[in-house]
Amino acid sequence: MPSKSWAVIYCPKEGSTRTHKRWDKIRRYLLAQGIAFDYVQSEGAGSVERLAAMMTRAGYRTILVVGGDSALNHALCGIMKTEAPTSHRPCLGVIPNGFGNDFARYWGFDSDDYKQTIDALIHHRTRRVDVGRAHLTYKEGQQETLYFLNCVNIGVASAITNLRRKTRTFFGGNTLSYFTSALLLLFQRLHFHLHFCMSGEQHAASAMTMCIGSAHGYGQTPSAVPYNGMLDVTLVNTSQWTQVVHGLWLLFTGRFLSHRGVKVWRTRHIVIDDTGHAPLSLDGRVVHHEVVKADLDILPEEIDFLIP
Repeated sequence: MPSKSWAVIYCPKEGSTRTHKRWDKIRRYLLAQGIAFDYVQSEGAGSVERLAAMMTRAGYRTILVVGGDSALNHALCGIMKTEAPTSHRPCLGVIPNGFGNDFARYWGFDSDDYKQTIDALIHHRTRRVDVGRAHLTYKEGQQETLYFLNCVNIGVASAITNLRRKTRTFFGGNTLSYFTSALLLLFQRLHFHLHFCMSGEQHAASAMTMCIGSAHGYGQTPSAVPYNGMLDVTLVNTSQWTQVVHGLWLLFTGRFLSHRGVKVWRTRHIVIDDTGHAPLSLDGRVVHHEVVKADLDILPEEIDFLIP
């Protein structure tokens, strides 16, 4: 029965010729450990949400994503937007197999050691975690509600995510994709005029990037935890061109909180009334529409997540 089996969504890694071999190893190890599961391969990032919704309606109690942060985000949105046949949503888990894997690393999962991850998941130890909610208004007038576990990025960090995905697909390895992304950033906007409201206070800033995190946010919200019912907000101001370049270097090396233009807050609700035409991403999932307004809040301990 679905309720007694795991539903596994396998998301092939873009640009990798070895991803199917790794999946075969993962599948065989799951079987060897006696885990009852049904699996399906996604046709792309967009199909993950549809598959997760289908599995939720079918009554599966556990949905496991073999993929990266973006695939995990699509699965989360599929679950959150779908009514389960019981009063409980499926438990969500991940075997890292894609870009970023930041939320998996938060819990101590090693993206290179799938056996260790599976050995931990077998015990079905869960933690109720917060789910971030983003009500987005697009330039064309449409509105959409998306969800996140890790963070929302606005500005340069989101542009980096998009560029890294493209350059890694083309070039492969981490170092080369980082270097190429950095070069391409020279041809993009490096600051954005943002207007936002928190706790009844209005703010306006010329910023390089803003991160609203429920977890580590790729190093941009390192004090955030996904079970305290709060969102950490980090804003990196921009001024002189040399400071922008320095900020980019710190961002790439994971140390940009030492940049002197950083401001931090903690809140349950933030409204970005004007995004300044900045790109936006959730958990590494790039939003391809231009977002003109983003209303973000947190749903405390909303979903069960498989942890070590």
